[in-house]
Amino acid sequence: MKAAVYEGPRNVTVEEKPDPRIEHPCDAIVKITTTNICGSDLHMYEGRTSFEKGRIFGHENLGQVVEVGSAVRKLKVGMYVVLPFNIACGFCKQCERGLTNYCLTMQPEPSAAGAAYGFADMGPYQGGQAEFLRVPYADFNALRLGEDAEERQTDYVMLADIFPTGYHATEMAGVKPGDQTVIYGAGPVGLMAAYSAVIKGAGRVWVCDFHTDRLRKAEEIGAMPIDMREQDPGEVIKEATLGLGADNGCECVGYQAHDPSGHEDASRTVNGLIENVRFTGCIGVVGVFVPEDPGGREAQLQIGDFEAKGKVPIDWGKLWFKGQKIGTGQAPVKRYNRRLRDLIAGGKAKPSWVVSHELPLDQAPDGYDHFDRRDEGWTKVILHPDGSG
Repeated sequence: MKAAVYEGPRNVTVEEKPDPRIEHPCDAIVKITTTNICGSDLHMYEGRTSFEKGRIFGHENLGQVVEVGSAVRKLKVGMYVVLPFNIACGFCKQCERGLTNYCLTMQPEPSAAGAAYGFADMGPYQGGQAEFLRVPYADFNALRLGEDAEERQTDYVMLADIFPTGYHATEMAGVKPGDQTVIYGAGPVGLMAAYSAVIKGAGRVWVCDFHTDRLRKAEEIGAMPIDMREQDPGEVIKEATLGLGADNGCECVGYQAHDPSGHEDASRTVNGLIENVRFTGCIGVVGVFVPEDPGGREAQLQIGDFEAKGKVPIDWGKLWFKGQKIGTGQAPVKRYNRRLRDLIAGGKAKPSWVVSHELPLDQAPDGYDHFDRRDEGWTKVILHPDGSG
């Protein structure tokens, strides 16, 4: 099969790989028809993680079941399914608590938790930017889709990661109807957090970034853009809230946050939220932060080795003084994907509005290059290994 393979920093090739096969009675093989390039893939693409050369990218996957193991009961050949990026067993202590993002069974490292397709430090599993993908514990992990799945793939594929992840940010932030919510980051996850806040009935939603094209996307759903090249989010938000700040906020950037000049500062967005969320407000952090950053010594010049070890200088005193709460971590996709699927099916949500480009798998290297450089108009890239789209 053809697959998008990591060959080193900023080097993706499309090459032939062995087809996956059933390895356990609970497995299924899915023919991937739609798969996304995620902002989290860029951390690996840029060489800022321990992602191994030769591995297949891709944790946002949708496709059609073509083979099932002898123990699979719910899935049938021909069904369309979308796959949470979390690979979970369904029966460990964490999964029983609904924390499929921290599954103990699928993570082979005893001191760690959580597994994912094609992701650094989250197990040995290959990704789905390929023609086929093996799905462990398929009855539990695969979300079945309805009759409209084939023609609405660009909506349903967002259930693999960014729609539930954006929603998870608003859940950790405690967004409620009428709230005033600030989002740092207008990338795909930040846009989905803003979209989720709007769906939840937030009264005002601000989105902070300095990419004009992405801020325009935020405006399409009624969010208010703050261009950080020209405006100070703190001044804008405090003026609008009588000096109190937003009710809550979402961090959707991660450890490679930087200023308009490109200088990295991993603390920039979290500290911005601590400043701009009011006393006793809540902050949800879904942007990726890592325990070790192999590229941090060079990129984080002002702190260097400190941030390379995953240590970020947070305004802890201000956070404590304001009585704020912070929730962090990857999203437990299965907690949300069924209800979000039904919003899509019922015409109440259309997350595909973030999509800017649909490409065949052979053009994955170009897609990665443009998306990584944040070129104008490249807000979300979808790949179609089957040549559709």
